[in-house]
Amino acid sequence: MPLDYPIHERTLPNGLRVVVSPDHTVPTATVNIWVGVGSRHEEVGHTGFAHLFEHLMFQGSRQVGNGEHFALLHAEGARLNATTWFDRTNYFETVPTGALELALWLEADRHGHLLDAVTQESLDTQRDVVKEEKRQRYDNQPYGNALTDVYAAVFPEGHPYHHPTIGSMEDLDAASLEDVHDFFRRFYAPDNTVLTVCGDVEPDEAFALVEKHFGDLGGRAEGVREVLPQVPPLDGPVRVERREAVPNDRLHVGFRLPVDGTDELLAASMALDCLAGLASSRLVRRLVRREQTAVGAHAAAWGFVDGVSLGFVVVDVAPGADAEAVEAAICEELVRLASDGPTDAELEASIAQSERSWLGALAGQEERADLLSRYALLRGDPHVVNTHLDRLRAVTAEGVAEAAGRWLAPEHRAVVAYLVREDAREEAVA
Repeated sequence: MPLDYPIHERTLPNGLRVVVSPDHTVPTATVNIWVGVGSRHEEVGHTGFAHLFEHLMFQGSRQVGNGEHFALLHAEGARLNATTWFDRTNYFETVPTGALELALWLEADRHGHLLDAVTQESLDTQRDVVKEEKRQRYDNQPYGNALTDVYAAVFPEGHPYHHPTIGSMEDLDAASLEDVHDFFRRFYAPDNTVLTVCGDVEPDEAFALVEKHFGDLGGRAEGVREVLPQVPPLDGPVRVERREAVPNDRLHVGFRLPVDGTDELLAASMALDCLAGLASSRLVRRLVRREQTAVGAHAAAWGFVDGVSLGFVVVDVAPGADAEAVEAAICEELVRLASDGPTDAELEASIAQSERSWLGALAGQEERADLLSRYALLRGDPHVVNTHLDRLRAVTAEGVAEAAGRWLAPEHRAVVAYLVREDAREEAVA
């Protein structure tokens, strides 16, 4: 039976795209806003700005004091947060239905009038907060900078996905107040934004409330370029090696993949499932269970829109095992998958896992709102939430083998190897 979540759409005269999906099962509503600005929109020398604004957006606006956004909504029993990624920044809150208008008023004030409150003091404060976040999440965590190394190895210098979302602390230190204001004015505009309301509300009521609070917001996004053409696979292996005080050797094997929304990306994602994305995947069976040269393996495919996506396999090498031999085994399995294709059981398991994950996400009001915003902003079609599984089920074993051969061949890999530093290994033994 096909999915049939109700989806209503409207675009305001100022360009704001509004999506409403009524769901009266519980008396709550989720407001989910995706702004078309992420780290891929940043320029060389000005990285980290998109993530910085995720923090600044909670520090007050024209009619809201510092910290009041959280305080007012928490007083209503709300749950709220924000995140930044390569292709977007999102803001979201789930509130009792009676607090929906409060949530929309707060969002409209900061999305339309944030700069009234972005002073040198607030900029300096949030710069320090971001620096501390980087120290905690990246610099002082084992393997904390591994994905940053993967991005730099897989994507060419100057490409929008070459640098991480956290950005450069040197760039943030050099940013002036005017630099920050200019960035907001360029990207935070109604015509670069999708607002989704999902929950216990009628469409006409939700549209009227959004129009009331967002309808008079002006401004147009500036300099939002067309996406880049598809980037081909790497033309030869790339290797980055780090020796650090990590618990065990870990291999990150990255690949360029087709852009999001393509059938070929779905096929490549299933190929990665067969390799290491399932409990019964090939690398788990071979390296973890049979040869016991690894203690864990997983894989993922991240769909991006700006000319390329990212796929990667991560393998934790077992103590005493040879990381080079493990890498060679990974390459053997890549070749074998492209040559033989997935078995019927592997294809069925991959589809089943993807279906379970998709349906689980849609079952939650917050996750459904997020997916509606995602596909409205990045694909121009929120109805993808109802049609995605049909495309997933149409992927064939032949398609998976072809995608593996084209995108996941060993010669197209970028390996980021985090290896135990010898003095750290000796300390662990002692």
